[in-house]
Amino acid sequence: MAETSQMAQDVCPAVSEPALSFTQGLILGQLSVVLLLAAFIKFFIFGEAPSPEVTASIRATERRTRTLAHKQSLLSIRTQNQRAPSVQPPLNKKKSSILRSNPPPLTISSILDKTYYKVDSHQPESLDWFNVLVAQTIAQFRSDAQHDDAILTSLTKALNGTSRPDFVDEIRVTELSLGEDFPIFSNCRIIPVDEDGLTFEPGRPFDAAKAMREGARLQARMDVDLSDMITMAVETKLLMNFPKRLSAVLPVALAVSVVRFSGTLSISFIPSDPSKNDATKMKFTFLDDYRLDFSIRSLLGSRSRLQDVPKIAQLVESRLHRWLDERCVEPRFQEIALPSMWPRKKNTRGGEETIADVEKSMGKAKGAEIAKEVREEARKEIEAETSGASTGHADEIHDTVRYRRQRPRLDDVFSVTSSMPGSLPSINLDVAT
Repeated sequence: MAETSQMAQDVCPAVSEPALSFTQGLILGQLSVVLLLAAFIKFFIFGEAPSPEVTASIRATERRTRTLAHKQSLLSIRTQNQRAPSVQPPLNKKKSSILRSNPPPLTISSILDKTYYKVDSHQPESLDWFNVLVAQTIAQFRSDAQHDDAILTSLTKALNGTSRPDFVDEIRVTELSLGEDFPIFSNCRIIPVDEDGLTFEPGRPFDAAKAMREGARLQARMDVDLSDMITMAVETKLLMNFPKRLSAVLPVALAVSVVRFSGTLSISFIPSDPSKNDATKMKFTFLDDYRLDFSIRSLLGSRSRLQDVPKIAQLVESRLHRWLDERCVEPRFQEIALPSMWPRKKNTRGGEETIADVEKSMGKAKGAEIAKEVREEARKEIEAETSGASTGHADEIHDTVRYRRQRPRLDDVFSVTSSMPGSLPSINLDVAT
């Protein structure tokens, strides 16, 4: 009997009972899901965002740390290059001797002396005239945008580009406001910087000879301040494609407004390199001490809607700051190739070309008719001015005009009597007296 029970235990071993039953496991799983949803709703949806001052201070510290790290890396690379053996520069090609063979060297010191600009003592300038020109340009841009959908089409195309993720539906622009105010530029000053864009040691007088040896160039820095409400609102849908495509759809409406921007703009020019056939470039960047404030409104859902979720505002604002930092905040900068400033015929406007432009824009027949009317009115004005003068004075003016318009005949200047070797046939070079 004992052997039979032992054999039964070897064939069918005893199974251990689980510590938790199925009901207990189900309850524990549901409870964990509820806790996760509660934490998500509390910290993501209803969580309070930090104050703008704290957020701006944290971002400014991060940008400053990144800028200092970049400067340290540049200084270390410069030290290694100074220790490395110098390489003999390549031979330059022979220049043309038609131009001035030995022009005076173009140095920082000569430019500052001839423009009467003292780097150490010159006071910062107010750019009132520049603000007026910029305001006119922006006002014209806003006026063109009101009558043309080009900017709206470009924004829609950019938002729905190839980089749009799969879980985001087509983005549609619902509101676009370009603002009403204008940026104010002020406190402009010229600062010499080295070839890497680093400023010289503060507190010391500027040495033009030393700066020239270090490859210095001049840089204009100006403060920029804009307080306006530039708004763009979009609508889209978040698509959930798991476990199957379009399992759920969440409508999203988002409006982003630029409330204020203040910072320091740095502009410098990079001379052209004839060996590389490069054009002159304008380099501009913003210093890392800028301040950019947004006002972000959000709306989630179709029936039961969540309005102004703080975490969504933080994510959008962080993304926008990163977009600006990666493009035109030091140490990164933008380069714009400048066109040639040499006067060319194709760039000339005015005179008879204005009439030709009218003919092209309004049609050949109508443009020709308008051009004919303009010429007729001009002729009538000349006749009215001529008839209004005295008779003797009018005759004098008439003779003068006739003298100016009449071309001298060849017979009046050259007499056709005889010819000489080397002259044209039937033309004599004897001047008539």
